Amino acid sequence: MTALRAWLSDPNPASRRQARLGQAWLAWQRIQRNRLAMAGLIIVAILLLVAAFAPLIAPHDPLTQDLTRRLLPPGTPGNLLGTDDFGRDILSRIIYGARITLYIIALVAVTAPVLGLLIGTVAGYFGGWIDAILMRVTDIFLAFPRLILALALVAVLGPGIENAVLAIALTAWPPYARVARAETLTVRSSDYIAAIRLQGAGAPRIIAGHVVPMCLPSVIIRVTLDMAGVILIAAGLGFLGLGVLPPTPEWGLMISSGRKYLFEQWWVATMPGLAIFIVSLGFNLLGDGLRDVLDPRSASR
Repeated sequence: MTALRAWLSDPNPASRRQARLGQAWLAWQRIQRNRLAMAGLIIVAILLLVAAFAPLIAPHDPLTQDLTRRLLPPGTPGNLLGTDDFGRDILSRIIYGARITLYIIALVAVTAPVLGLLIGTVAGYFGGWIDAILMRVTDIFLAFPRLILALALVAVLGPGIENAVLAIALTAWPPYARVARAETLTVRSSDYIAAIRLQGAGAPRIIAGHVVPMCLPSVIIRVTLDMAGVILIAAGLGFLGLGVLPPTPEWGLMISSGRKYLFEQWWVATMPGLAIFIVSLGFNLLGDGLRDVLDPRSASR
């Protein structure tokens, strides 16, 4: 282990592979020194494990109803977090709801940032009228509150998890386009870009091979920080009945079904609300830590 650490920490790497692994090792060490970032990483890791092993962890089937055990309080034998108005185990529904949350996060993370990165790099690299048109379209999307725009899109497309993901992705890409454009404007006039252009490389090759990699750290940071907002918007759509349809165990939908029991049977809505709060907090803490690690200006201080 000592030899491996010395190899990873070598200031004079002998290969590109060693250099990349050494950078990853140094980044991991910086994250370990940040307690809040480690706390966020642990929360996200627990979410991943809970979602992956939900059938093994959940004590009950999240869809099984038992009206003889409806609205049981937390601590009831066999129902640690109580039951809802249909007698379904709340803990099991929260565990399976983690799968829905991760599914939405994953789909948004592979659609909105990619679209924003494409539009931002193209606008920043070419400039002129292309930049003006793409940024005005971006400004139009930014002018509307994300939740309101998502509600309008879902109202047009219809309720359902796929339409909810599409609506969230279509409202989430403008900030990534702005970040990518700003990074591209600082990169496109660099000497190495001019040298690559003199070698005969075309615009698509330069953007894909040299501009996009320079924008990725900022986009990754933004993605991690935006995940809390994605979770809240997805929960808001579920709460309003425009997202995941019942009886699917989704956290926002669970809060909506428990709001009428909020004063007497508070746990029906409070437990999924706590799950949203903890997961959102975890992504925010992890995003702050990644910003300190991946931002060279923060790392140099």
